[in-house]
Amino acid sequence: MLTLSGYESPEYLQKVAAYINNKIRELDHVDDYRKFSPDMRSTLLELNIADDLFKARSQSEKLEKELEERDRQIYDLKHDLISSQIKAESDEKKRRDLENENKELLLNKAKLEATLEDALLGKVTNKKELK
Repeated sequence: MLTLSGYESPEYLQKVAAYINNKIRELDHVDDYRKFSPDMRSTLLELNIADDLFKARSQSEKLEKELEERDRQIYDLKHDLISSQIKAESDEKKRRDLENENKELLLNKAKLEATLEDALLGKVTNKKELK
């Protein structure tokens, strides 16, 4: 088994050593591996570690792309939300303006109806006086 020392934290060095020891154990379970020379076994170990590294990098790149895509989607959603809020505020202002206009029209209608009623009553009164 492998023992490491270095400038990294002991926890990190333990993880690295455990990883390499596990790789060696994995390969030891392959019958043909034990038949190879120590140099060939070392090379196969290195190749397996490199394979793990490239797979991890590939997975990391894939996750980074997914993260970028999600960030873009979040940005787009925030943009849509802000646009919707601005439109809602504008629609609310239009609704209040129309409501005020409607109140004015109803008030004008009531005034016109009252004026018309007064005018009609005045004509009826004038006709009665003429008779």
